[in-house]
Amino acid sequence: MNTSKNVLTLTLLAGMSIPALADGVTVYGKANLSVQNSDDGDGSYTEIKSNASRIGFKGTHKLSDGLEVIYQAEFQVDIDGDSDKGKSITDRNQYVGLRGAFGEVLLGVNDSILKQTQGKLDLFSDYNADIKSLWKGENRVSDSLTYKSPKFNGLQLGVTYIAADSVDSDSAVSIALFYGDKKLKKSKVYAAIAHDSDVKGYDVTRAVISTKISGITVGAIMQTQENVVTGEELDGFMVSAKYKMNKTTLKGQYQKADYTGGDSRNGLTVGADYSLAKSTKLFAFYTGFDMDSKADKNYLAAGIEYKF
Repeated sequence: MNTSKNVLTLTLLAGMSIPALADGVTVYGKANLSVQNSDDGDGSYTEIKSNASRIGFKGTHKLSDGLEVIYQAEFQVDIDGDSDKGKSITDRNQYVGLRGAFGEVLLGVNDSILKQTQGKLDLFSDYNADIKSLWKGENRVSDSLTYKSPKFNGLQLGVTYIAADSVDSDSAVSIALFYGDKKLKKSKVYAAIAHDSDVKGYDVTRAVISTKISGITVGAIMQTQENVVTGEELDGFMVSAKYKMNKTTLKGQYQKADYTGGDSRNGLTVGADYSLAKSTKLFAFYTGFDMDSKADKNYLAAGIEYKF
């Protein structure tokens, strides 16, 4: 029943006229589905996967010269039919805030500032090779206040404050300094350094850099993390590269995680995208995880993505 109500609400909202919602509202989303052969360590099987398919509403409303409201309400939609009853629609980033000469302030559910530093470097985000498979820090946090400063000579400060929300909890902070443009359209280099302090039980420090060399977009992430309760530490790095040839984009990514005590885990992914139109692509990839203390994992997939 809850799922039916959620679907009905989204359908009605999507069908409303734009002026009825707000000034400048955008309805957007993507459907990403793949046929995948998966081996999680207990044997292989075939599945149809919805890879973070979503629908959302976002926009701005001008209040005065130099001041506007910004808002977003995004929902993940599991269109493969495998989700638990009542959970086929789940929350993603949902916030409201103000933007002006001071920068922007957002309240609600949002990706932490440290998570946002990855930019476009994780070429297989939302798939099994997503960097969250081996690392902590990819957090979407509730009860959050996020501030981003204006840019000064390409530099921008970002801070996420996560409220305690109860007497038994502690507040947490995620902070980062950005340089350049994540899409490398306005700058030749994108870089960032970030730190999480006790965010979901971990202290994390991350450094990120990306650029283009002879038409190849390359990137690297260095990360250290520590469990604030157990003291377990991890050092890791990730490198990625992609190269576009006409309608085809070739992609590769390698990620490593070395734990205190000698446990080492790494993942290698290679894949390709083929553009049918600006809105639609076909894709395929192979991911292999080599895990010292756990079962190795392998995934082979092919699918389609449509954005609107």
